[in-house]
Amino acid sequence: MQLPVQSRSTLYAEPWEAGAGPEDLVGIARAAERAGFAYLASCDHVAIPRRLAPAMSTVWYDPVATLSYLAGVTERIRLLSHVAVVGLRHPLITAKQYATLDHLSSGRLILGVGAGHVREEFEALGVDFEQRGPLLDETVDALRAALGPEEFPSHHGRFHDFEGLGQRPRPAQPHVPLWVGGSSPAAVRRAALKGDGWLPQGDPRERLPQQIARLRRLRAEAGIEGPFSIGAITEPLYVGTPAWDVGRRTLTGPPQALAESLRAYRAMGVDQIQVRFRCRSRAELTDQTAAFGAEVAPALH
Repeated sequence: MQLPVQSRSTLYAEPWEAGAGPEDLVGIARAAERAGFAYLASCDHVAIPRRLAPAMSTVWYDPVATLSYLAGVTERIRLLSHVAVVGLRHPLITAKQYATLDHLSSGRLILGVGAGHVREEFEALGVDFEQRGPLLDETVDALRAALGPEEFPSHHGRFHDFEGLGQRPRPAQPHVPLWVGGSSPAAVRRAALKGDGWLPQGDPRERLPQQIARLRRLRAEAGIEGPFSIGAITEPLYVGTPAWDVGRRTLTGPPQALAESLRAYRAMGVDQIQVRFRCRSRAELTDQTAAFGAEVAPALH
């Protein structure tokens, strides 16, 4: 689940989120953990320009601060940046922040990364927007080094160059999973060749098989083996029969019917799904979360 409240784009934010805050995030995180969810996700923007503010809003919590806060009130659930625009920051800064988060959470971090899309953000921070693709490719390599086991990592590249600089604490995990977000051809290539997983962005389910086939082909052609997690973002969900208008794209119905629909993702080769529930309040969201965990998730296997 990507958390509500922490980002409030008009594409997905519910009206009740406008008055929500930290206590709601805590309640939602604990409900997701009780329901057996795999991870909580928080996304990343530094600043939103006026031209985009009406659609995107300017509410974007910092993912490191948000996930660290929730690490302290949960025990098991994993913590995902979906996605961190890591090209906006030096990789040693990113590594310091996320290694500390992994250390404090006893190894629950999944680092999701993406190229970013807001030109003004890059310009304000002195980063070349047109080079964000090559920059992300190299930053992933630099982060692999900086989040690895070595106290004094090294990286020598076009955009970043460092060695002989120690960072502790090290991550609690021997290998921090690095998932690449995005559905463009470049993002899919990056995920296949550099990532431990793929996080699609906006792909309808009918487009996923061709994307997954390309991922597998690219990895096979490069001779890359080993675990790789393929994700999907489902349609909005509502467990049961809603008494209000949840939108025509929302999947609704009894648990078994929802499970049958969602099992189609597994048949495509998807390993994990990210869900979002339509809801009118935090209470309705936590009720939906509990119902999904108890009645829908067991039928997915």
